[in-house]
Amino acid sequence: MTPARSRLSRDLLALATPLLILLSLVGMALRQGSDRLQALPALVIGVALLLQSAWSWRRRRRALLMALQDQSGES
Repeated sequence: MTPARSRLSRDLLALATPLLILLSLVGMALRQGSDRLQALPALVIGVALLLQSAWSWRRRRRALLMALQDQSGES
């Protein structure tokens, strides 16, 4: 796979979660009554994926900060 194609794939994958949430919200807005419940699983999954991604990003960032602090303490 070429680097440009790899970057495109990564960018599309990054947009997948917000688009899933948007699609579920549009689905809920266009449906009426109990049919709105059909869009709820997509919304829950999208929000859960977004929260997990934010938590993972924060954990990696904290680990990087700790590693930098340990490295500067050794000097």
